[in-house]
Amino acid sequence: MNEKVKIIARNGIIAALYVALTWMTLPLSYGLYQFRLSEVLVLLCFFRKDYTIGLTIACAISNVFSPEIGLMDVLIGSAATLVACLGVCFCKHLAIAAIIPVIANGLIVGAELVVFAGLPEGFWVCAGFVALGELSVMVVGYVLFFVLRKRQKFFDLIQANQNREFKF
Repeated sequence: MNEKVKIIARNGIIAALYVALTWMTLPLSYGLYQFRLSEVLVLLCFFRKDYTIGLTIACAISNVFSPEIGLMDVLIGSAATLVACLGVCFCKHLAIAAIIPVIANGLIVGAELVVFAGLPEGFWVCAGFVALGELSVMVVGYVLFFVLRKRQKFFDLIQANQNREFKF
């Protein structure tokens, strides 16, 4: 099979999983107090950079149904995921990689909630709540991938091509 076709297929699977996990955790996936379990998948970019494509597209699809912001969430929320994925894919330490989505989503989605959803709590409160939700998901992701790092089948399944020998 052509390598480009494999990349598209892998990204399609990752995107479908992200969208399914986002919709499974409704209504916690949107708003000020968000716990978007699908964001765990952003850490896959630590092991394979091209997952950035599928995750960004998946976030856009998921954000079509954003109850507060709608179309602006498709653009801005997806941009936050893109920034997070790009940061993650260039890290060499999983713990640092897990902090990047917390910061990116906290700042970008926090600002989005204030500007486009008109939340009166203010930027720092919105950024803090979004970051706290993202942090809780990243802790789950960190523990999950830290445990899975000892299994070669995991790396084979995700077709990891970087950071196979990370320490923490």
